[in-house]
Amino acid sequence: MIDFPIDDVISWMPELLDGLALSVKVTLASLAIGIPFGLLLALGVQARSKFTRGLCLVIVEIGRGAPALILLQFIYFGLPSAGITMTSIVAAIAALSWNTGAYTSEIIRAGLESVPAGQKEAVMALNMSRIDGLRYVILPQGLRVAVPALLGFSILIFQATSLCFTIAMPELISRAYEIGSTTFLYFPALLAAGILYAMICIPASMLVSWVEKRAGRFSR
Repeated sequence: MIDFPIDDVISWMPELLDGLALSVKVTLASLAIGIPFGLLLALGVQARSKFTRGLCLVIVEIGRGAPALILLQFIYFGLPSAGITMTSIVAAIAALSWNTGAYTSEIIRAGLESVPAGQKEAVMALNMSRIDGLRYVILPQGLRVAVPALLGFSILIFQATSLCFTIAMPELISRAYEIGSTTFLYFPALLAAGILYAMICIPASMLVSWVEKRAGRFSR
């Protein structure tokens, strides 16, 4: 029978919870920056200017094509060569915000394109400006469609914060590895970290499913 060190796990909880709190903060900051950035990119991809469209497409494709780990490494370890140095937390937020903006731009763009053509024709018939049409007609309907997918992506960004241990950010996985390296009890430390992740991700996934059902009900 395996002797699980429950007393040790309990003693590690304050440190693990501190790491979890940092992971949540980085997630919220990345979403707060990345989702508005994604909206700007979605609008930029649909802009009339070829330069604006091209620039936004480049930003989106790099953000989607490069793994989050590569973006983290590039910003934290690569940018200092160009004279730009960031702390691990700022670098994590910058990388995950870029990743969030790139992916959510496609989610938001799909939501905007799902708005019925009749609504867009109504905007033109009322002689509304492009900005007013977006603000009062297109965006409210398009974002309502995009909300479930945005919530689901938010869970992925929270999970992606586990990659930040590679740039020495003291988040949950970093704390678990640190505990494992000092006690040689890697399995229980990482198991405890995994349980803490699950305690957030599972209820969040259930919330996303509920929102999707509600959205589907109202769209009928």
